[in-house]
Amino acid sequence: MSDPKAMNLRFPDPGQRAAIAAAAKQEGVSLQAYILSAAYDRATAVEQRFLDGFKVSMDRSGAAFAAEPVHPSADQRAAEQQALRELMEQGHAA
Repeated sequence: MSDPKAMNLRFPDPGQRAAIAAAAKQEGVSLQAYILSAAYDRATAVEQRFLDGFKVSMDRSGAAFAAEPVHPSADQRAAEQQALRELMEQGHAA
């Protein structure tokens, strides 16, 4: 089994590498740990934004369903059954 290799940290812009290295040094962590931490923070921020949007969507859907009657009235049930019978008859005629 081979030894795991370190991340390949090549930066086309030396100024970018210097800025990231200085930030990592200020945080007291390695360059690799700093980059991985930043990537993780960004990924979890994206995930949180998605979850927040999903919650808003679920709340909106819940409100829409709450506006509908839970138990249809007898008239509504009769109308639905009549509509179903008509669809079934059309299906058999086709």
